[in-house]
Amino acid sequence: MRTRIKFCGLVRSDDVRTAVALGVDAVGFVFYPRSPRVLEPAQAAGLRRLLPSWVAAVGLFVNAPEGEVRRVAGAVGLDVIQFHGDETPQTCSQERPVGLPWWRAVRMRREIDLIESFGSFAGAEALLLDSHSPGYGGSGEGFDWSWVPRERPVPIVLSGGLDAETVAAAIAQVRPAMVDVSSGIQAAAPHADPRAKSRERMERFVGEVLRADAARQDSR
Repeated sequence: MRTRIKFCGLVRSDDVRTAVALGVDAVGFVFYPRSPRVLEPAQAAGLRRLLPSWVAAVGLFVNAPEGEVRRVAGAVGLDVIQFHGDETPQTCSQERPVGLPWWRAVRMRREIDLIESFGSFAGAEALLLDSHSPGYGGSGEGFDWSWVPRERPVPIVLSGGLDAETVAAAIAQVRPAMVDVSSGIQAAAPHADPRAKSRERMERFVGEVLRADAARQDSR
């Protein structure tokens, strides 16, 4: 099975169009007010209209007030809810719109964090693994991939510090269902706009995922 790709934190229409042209499977829109890539629902709805039916719109929320997830999901037309804060399993089940799948981010500090989450968030469609940091919404840093077991009761979306230089090794070791990237496709520093993605880095990332998948096939 091929590794699916999610580009997260997209705020510009040109970046969304590039993501679609490159064949990504999902695009992430951030609704966390403290993120530099936060979107208003009306902005996200405009970007959502650029996505064909085969590219999922994922909404990232962090400890959102009661009812906000359902309100934003309906206004934007989200396909998946990504809970990236301290939400409990009960909150995830109650706050997501009826019938909409949800993912739970696990901020990895140690191996047991994932083992515990497999049990606590069994209702999730997937667990998104990110590195632990003082804030929320992604740190751009990696974590120890050896903490991820080969056998998983819930599919894994691998995030945290991925870029074109690291994603092939990540796929070879972890074999996630999907890889998720945001900082790794940002425009180059210094003085880069945190809301702008780099077309070159997006292309290289997708190319490395395809290369890693081809290498896995050849090794069988």
